[in-house]
Amino acid sequence: MAALTVLPLPFRLTQEETATSSSSSTTTTSAANATDAVIFFGVSLVLGIACRHLLRGTRVPYTVALLILGIALGSLEYGTNHGLGRLGDGIRLWEDINPDLLLAVFLPALLFESSFSMEIHQIKRCAMQMLLLAGPGVLISTFCLGSALKLSFPYNWSWKTSLLLGGLLSATDPVAVVALLKDLGAGKKLSTIIEGESLMNDGSAIVVYQLFYQMVIGRSFNWLAIVKFLIQCSLGAVGIGLAFGIASVLWIGCIFNDTVIEITLTLAVSYIAFFTAQDGVDVSGVLTVMTLGMFYAAAARTAFKSDGQQSLHHFWEMVAYIANTLIFILSGAVIAEGVLSNDDIFKNYGYSWGYLVLLYVYVQVSRVVVVGILYPFLRFFGYGLDWKEAIILVWSGLRGAVALSLSLSVKRSSADSSSLSSETGTLFVFFTGGIVFLTLILNGSTTQFVLHLLGMNKLSAAKRRIMEFTKYEMLNKALEAFGDLGEDEELGPADWPTVKRYIKSLPNIDDERVNPDNGSESHTSLHSLSLSDIRIRLLNGVQAAYWVMLDEGRIMQMTANILMQSVDEALDLVSLEPLCDWNGLKDSVQFPNYYRFFQTDIFPPKLVTFFTVERLETACYICAAFLRAHRIARRQLHDFIGDSEVASVVINESEAEGEEARKFLEDVRLTFPQVLRVVKTRQATHSVLLHLIDYVQNLEKVGLLEEKEMLHLHDAVQTDLKRLLRNPPLVKVPKIVDMIGIHPFLGALPSIARELLVGSTKEIMKLRGVTLYKEGSKPNGIWLISSGVVKWASKSIRSKHALHPTFTHGSTLGLYEVLNGKTYICDMIADSVVLCFFLETEKILSLLRSDPSMEDFFWLESVIVLAKVLLPQVFEQMEMQDMRTLITERSRITTCIRGETVELPPNFIGFLLEGFVKTQGLHAELITSPAALLPPKRNPSLPALDVSGIQSGNLLHQGIFYYVETRARLVMFDIAAFQAHNAMQRRPSSFILHSGEHPSRTLTREHGSLMSWPEQGQLCQKHDGADVPINNLPARAMQLSIFGSMVNLISLFSLCKSNLLFGF
Repeated sequence: MAALTVLPLPFRLTQEETATSSSSSTTTTSAANATDAVIFFGVSLVLGIACRHLLRGTRVPYTVALLILGIALGSLEYGTNHGLGRLGDGIRLWEDINPDLLLAVFLPALLFESSFSMEIHQIKRCAMQMLLLAGPGVLISTFCLGSALKLSFPYNWSWKTSLLLGGLLSATDPVAVVALLKDLGAGKKLSTIIEGESLMNDGSAIVVYQLFYQMVIGRSFNWLAIVKFLIQCSLGAVGIGLAFGIASVLWIGCIFNDTVIEITLTLAVSYIAFFTAQDGVDVSGVLTVMTLGMFYAAAARTAFKSDGQQSLHHFWEMVAYIANTLIFILSGAVIAEGVLSNDDIFKNYGYSWGYLVLLYVYVQVSRVVVVGILYPFLRFFGYGLDWKEAIILVWSGLRGAVALSLSLSVKRSSADSSSLSSETGTLFVFFTGGIVFLTLILNGSTTQFVLHLLGMNKLSAAKRRIMEFTKYEMLNKALEAFGDLGEDEELGPADWPTVKRYIKSLPNIDDERVNPDNGSESHTSLHSLSLSDIRIRLLNGVQAAYWVMLDEGRIMQMTANILMQSVDEALDLVSLEPLCDWNGLKDSVQFPNYYRFFQTDIFPPKLVTFFTVERLETACYICAAFLRAHRIARRQLHDFIGDSEVASVVINESEAEGEEARKFLEDVRLTFPQVLRVVKTRQATHSVLLHLIDYVQNLEKVGLLEEKEMLHLHDAVQTDLKRLLRNPPLVKVPKIVDMIGIHPFLGALPSIARELLVGSTKEIMKLRGVTLYKEGSKPNGIWLISSGVVKWASKSIRSKHALHPTFTHGSTLGLYEVLNGKTYICDMIADSVVLCFFLETEKILSLLRSDPSMEDFFWLESVIVLAKVLLPQVFEQMEMQDMRTLITERSRITTCIRGETVELPPNFIGFLLEGFVKTQGLHAELITSPAALLPPKRNPSLPALDVSGIQSGNLLHQGIFYYVETRARLVMFDIAAFQAHNAMQRRPSSFILHSGEHPSRTLTREHGSLMSWPEQGQLCQKHDGADVPINNLPARAMQLSIFGSMVNLISLFSLCKSNLLFGF
């Protein structure tokens, strides 16, 4: 036991060895200029850049090329008389650096980058496999190699010396392995096992090496002391890594939007943790940094926002690239120096070259033995392991800089050690360098060939089918670009034939476009798209939506971690069962029964608010994010693949998964509605502040603000954002009168009319599944949706395009039927708990009789629901704000009498609201209201409308001219101009903004709606909005839909802005 108290650390030399190396280093430095080391550094980076650039797309890993270049440089320096001049002096300076120092400089960064880039879910699944290979696997390999060296090599080494070299060669180098896997693009499961094993057994092999090294130099240990030391080194390293990880992550949580500090902290903590473990606590620094990196992968990945995360990724990728380049070139030079500078030894042991080849065979055999013995356990744990993956696991056991540095330590210590001769030290470097060279050259360069031979680098039939379908979609996008680009105002037209010749990656544009999903496969093959593959793509889309919501401030870091983990767990089961990512969220979404007691009057309101809001808020965030992410992923999948049978199955699975989340939100809405309002208020506040930051930064980019002005405004908004995150608001449920007043339909009316209707409204709470009204029933009133979701369904109107047939807050349901006098055209069913206001039919009609000037506004309001029901392929994806903007800015409403002819412009979509019209031509058809009027099929000015799969009787018609049979009312939308206007707002300029363009147009549509002041439908300058002109009612409704209760404040701001501009 006493021996352990003086046992030196891994990589630490004795005092005499350190003094000797320091003396040697001083002598070398005096013979060469210290700045020559910088020359070698620069030349190495240039060679690394050249290798990576020239070898891109080839089968040769760039690390192999770097090792060969290093051997070439070392051969020129040590094998020729003239050498390499100052570059050679730089090589000698780097080689004379203590190998322990080299590893201490490079290893922490490389280990942290590798472990941080791994997926924590896969690490947990593969942990037992990695531990088996890194624990018993290293011991088995050490024993096999040591026995082979003792029994078959002619150097008369003792068992301790043979086992020392065996342990040294048992460390599969993470630097070499990770670089190889990244080049070859191996599968995630196999990459995680190999990379995790290389990281773990690096630390365990170093500990084993250190024990045998102490035995070789004469120290003795009992088994109890050895076991205690191994446990202390491993568990102590894990504890230190976790401690540094927790402390640094908490520190990052206190840093607010400072990417430079966050990245620097990750770099600093990796080195401090390494040296604390290695030199301060006498445990494994390698295992400490590996634990630190894995903790960051588990707990801190979502702590970095989109820009910061991208910067962090690029930074660590650059650090790893620089370190890899220097290590492999320097390793090659060391190998060359070890061979060429010891001619006398190889004259005495000329057969050493043959034994090097034999040792390479032993290394491969020992790897086969390790994987073979552990194969039953490797198959049982984690994801399992098949025989093909076992072959790759054997063949990818590369050795690298770690083993080489350990052998150099042995060589340095052998100079003054009685237990190790200098010849033994030189042979250690020779054999280790040779094994590093052979494994990198033979194994590294042929691994891709082995993958190909085993068929492991081939895409599955489903993936090939998706790629072909993607090419088809890319072709569609290319054709759209041909039509959208047109003639440039400044530069004129492009040479389109030349453009087409350069697009070689896509099918011939002149060929007939065929959707690969519309093939003639059998029904059982489900269009050759496997269910598991489509499930993976939908779950990947869900996870991507979570990242977007994290950046937007819709969810917090802790919530994002829970959501991401649920997707990772579901991805493991896609081939076994339907989508199941909700299962991983159930434990976090609970509604304990004791919350019900807070509804009694005995508890103070503040206490109720604290316990309900603070405890249920996270669960509401999870449910809302889950439903939103799945809705986005379903829409993306449907838009990409279309009407595939497999896609329909997966979409139905996704919709079914959301039932429990909706039920939980309904319970919260019924019992504690203030909780949902708090969640939405925080989301809205965070989103607005982020949009303000983007807007101010955009103004600086286009030159409208100077940098100092931008920083001043930016800091002010950042202060508000910090206050929001650290002191989130608590809000109260608004009064019913206030909720009625901000509904776009009622809020847009003049004050007198609004007061008449508000007094007649009935507040009604509808539970999920309750019908508001049924198709075919007589209209008895309208429903104003204040909160919740309503779903429409119809037996007579069926469309494959109605993927999400829902209406949310701000909708006015049943108004069209009340105005027209016909029966309801569809069922309206509550899809959640819905708070709505009911107005009787007679109240609406009496208001119109007393003030007919509001009739057009009522008809336009009714078209919102009608358009989404009749043409979901055009209007379903439009937000309510966009629909009202379309009505305000791009609509025409007209009343025609019998005998008139109505012309539908080619870029318009029309709706017949009342009356009868007839198509013109040989096959004249009588059209009754309601009906959608579409332009001809081959209309180049309007995006193609897919009317297939719609069973709607007499509701859809295409044509240009219509003959009016009776008095008819029509509304027409300039949909092409509206879509083009939105596209221009979303599309950034190719060069810079023109002087007349609004800077906010480079933002997204969501940003633009929040950042720009209302330009259409000028707001009344009176703050109470009481005297809104009748012809501005749609504009007022649009503003209420966008700004809600802030519309009056926006009016005041608009007036102040105008005064400031005129004053300026």
